[in-house]
Amino acid sequence: MSLGARWVLLSLLFGATVGARLAWLWQADELQKQEAGYELQLAQKDLAHSREREAAASAALDQLKQQQVARRDLEDRLQVQDKTHWKEMNDAQQAQARLRDRLATADLRLSVLVDAGAVAAQGCGGGVRAPAGTGGVVDGALRAQLDPAHARRIVAITDEGDRAVIALKACQAYVREVTQ
Repeated sequence: MSLGARWVLLSLLFGATVGARLAWLWQADELQKQEAGYELQLAQKDLAHSREREAAASAALDQLKQQQVARRDLEDRLQVQDKTHWKEMNDAQQAQARLRDRLATADLRLSVLVDAGAVAAQGCGGGVRAPAGTGGVVDGALRAQLDPAHARRIVAITDEGDRAVIALKACQAYVREVTQ
């Protein structure tokens, strides 16, 4: 090979090497730019995602606080209703106890209205005429006194009825409060 051909071959080889190196550097620069762009996009997505998670957590905490406040309010209202129910029940039991005591000491006697026609038809004059009271509508109605044992059973039945009515009112109030 001649010296001129060697120079041509050497210059072509040198040109190819320089061209390859320049292409390599340009490609590396482009890859760095793309990498920086991707890193920026990932950082923005990560920031947006973390803000979204933070907002969701904050909303969940706010909702939890609202539910806790509502629960405390409900518990307070139910406690007030429970106290009211207990007081009503206690008052009814005390009234029934006083009534039983008065019946036991013969301080109070229970009597019932008797149909005057039924007593007259039987020829029985054993009924006691009650004087007209200020709160009564029946003027001088015929009344019969009950046996104390029957009176106690009637008072016990009314006591159970009163307690049932008070318990029913308490249950209805509870359901109203819970369903609000």
